[in-house]
Amino acid sequence: MVPSEEFVAREEERDAAEMALLTKLRQRKAALSDLLAKSSDHWGYEDPVYRFYHQSFKVYYIQEHTRSIVAALADLAPDRPLNPWFSEIVSLGTGYEFAAEHNLRWTEMTRPMLEAFFHARFFLDSWR
Repeated sequence: MVPSEEFVAREEERDAAEMALLTKLRQRKAALSDLLAKSSDHWGYEDPVYRFYHQSFKVYYIQEHTRSIVAALADLAPDRPLNPWFSEIVSLGTGYEFAAEHNLRWTEMTRPMLEAFFHARFFLDSWR
């Protein structure tokens, strides 16, 4: 059985996208490594989790880390959308400013921030 022209065209397109992604990964290796290091050190990883459990507004700072990681990931293939579930998780875990009334709904407000960060960091770490 001979593959259809449509199948061959899709495979060629997929191969080209894969090569472009690999090229960008090589080009941005140092920047991605730096971002991963910042997202893995005490201040970028341990401290935000600590802040969550101690109900500190400083946990809100993790959103900036998350946005930085997501921007770097999206830049690797700007012509392709990020996974919709990943985008939903990031959307639910970013875009918040602390307000005192959030203390009354602490986990509801802040757990999505940590979840978004953990997913973003997972994908950042998986390219190595």
